[in-house]
Amino acid sequence: MGRFSRSLEPEWLDTLGPGDPRAVRSRADLRRVNALMGNARLLARGLAAHLRPYGALRIADLGSGDGAVMLAVARRLKRPGVELLLVDRAPVVRDEGLHAFEDHGWTARTHEADALEFLEAPARFGAIVVNLFLHHLDPGRLAALLRLAAARTDLFVACEPARTGIALAGSRLLGLIGCNDVTRHDAVASVRAGFRGRELSSAWPRESGWHLDERPAGPFSHLFVARRRAHA
Repeated sequence: MGRFSRSLEPEWLDTLGPGDPRAVRSRADLRRVNALMGNARLLARGLAAHLRPYGALRIADLGSGDGAVMLAVARRLKRPGVELLLVDRAPVVRDEGLHAFEDHGWTARTHEADALEFLEAPARFGAIVVNLFLHHLDPGRLAALLRLAAARTDLFVACEPARTGIALAGSRLLGLIGCNDVTRHDAVASVRAGFRGRELSSAWPRESGWHLDERPAGPFSHLFVARRRAHA
């Protein structure tokens, strides 16, 4: 398969209520898909490489879903003293899920909000993390979110679908591991809306003082890390 242009279409999970059985099943599928993609490992590495190793730290996770990916990140980072804000328009994190972060020395809470509206508030974070969320945004909203994020943090780490033929082929095979119709549809849509090359770097604000690292990460993921240079 050759290159193909980025295209957005509605994902079925976004149209289902949190308690819909197909949505519940799809979120369980997504935990397996994230594990196959290795996204928690990629995000943890991106954070560990640039965060200070001690002291209190605030992290915002945009489009957090059920919080499972960030729990896996907490397990890998082995860094206590983190205050985590799980931001989502329709949070589905249960109380037991929030309490699970305490085992790693983290304090987690949910915040119900649109990601762009959340970033318009004058709050600062040690890091902002995004997993499989930016591909939902059209170019205008994507640029707006990245501009706001750059004003709220010195470290932004995103793991998104890679828009490649291999990733597209893989997304069409998820039925083989038992994924339901919602997950199978949304996986293909996600890849078609994903990223390649320097597309996220091009959408990041054109300001001096930032180091941008953007690259494929395995066969299915696309990693983007923006960090403010220490002397900036």
